[in-house]
Amino acid sequence: MKTVEKRLEEVECELAASKRRNRRLWIALVVIMAGCALAWTFTKGMGTAWGQADAKAPKIIRANAFVLEDDQGRERGKMQMTANGPILGLYDENRKTSVGLSVNKEGPMLTLSDENGRPRADLSVLKEGPALRLFDENGRPSAALGVLKEGPTLSLFDENGKPRVMLVLVKDGPILVLNDKNGKPRAALGVGSKDGPSLSLYDEKRTLSAKLSVPETGPRLRLEGDPGKTGAMLSVIKKGPGLGLLDEKGKLRAMLGLTKGGPSLYLWDEKGKATWSAP
Repeated sequence: MKTVEKRLEEVECELAASKRRNRRLWIALVVIMAGCALAWTFTKGMGTAWGQADAKAPKIIRANAFVLEDDQGRERGKMQMTANGPILGLYDENRKTSVGLSVNKEGPMLTLSDENGRPRADLSVLKEGPALRLFDENGRPSAALGVLKEGPTLSLFDENGKPRVMLVLVKDGPILVLNDKNGKPRAALGVGSKDGPSLSLYDEKRTLSAKLSVPETGPRLRLEGDPGKTGAMLSVIKKGPGLGLLDEKGKLRAMLGLTKGGPSLYLWDEKGKATWSAP
């Protein structure tokens, strides 16, 4: 049989174990209650937030035009639907259009105007590509920057709205074109992969009159007679300089050259047959 002391010791151990279990159970209950309270608070807060969001949800307004007025009742902005597409206009205090935004069949366009309501700049994205134009105080174009399928272009205009300078970048290389007062090209400077750097001069009919180029074979100067027919050509190749003269049909009739062996001269008839040479 167990002694009284042994039994008391066992009872004390059981009580201590029971207290530890009760303490762990209490802690678990406290954690569960705190979690429930937190979840309830979060759910309530979310419900309140969603309720507020639903209460503050903007209403959809459908119309064909909207007018924006300042505190004095002056019209400062207008958005409307037209036959060509939507238009948005923003006005200054004098009701002069300052900003215009439109979308039509050609594409979107943004226009900026001065205090007189004259357009000074517009940015558009058309089928041909994006373009930026700048205008003078009279509303005439002064500069235009565009990106076309062929490449980017920059154009400068005179006081009459005629293009006088054009810079184009194509696959073969950059080209600078100078136009006369009528907008016709008279000079072109380019750097191509075939002819290298070249300078071309045109007459008033836009016909090539002279061309100076530096291909891989050496520098060359061409002087045109009739349209598309070379009248004279001066070139410098590895063998030496040479001068060729052509008739009105573009056929070579005379050639003067200088090589290491000395000067030489050749003459041909209209059929291309050699008639005289020296030495």
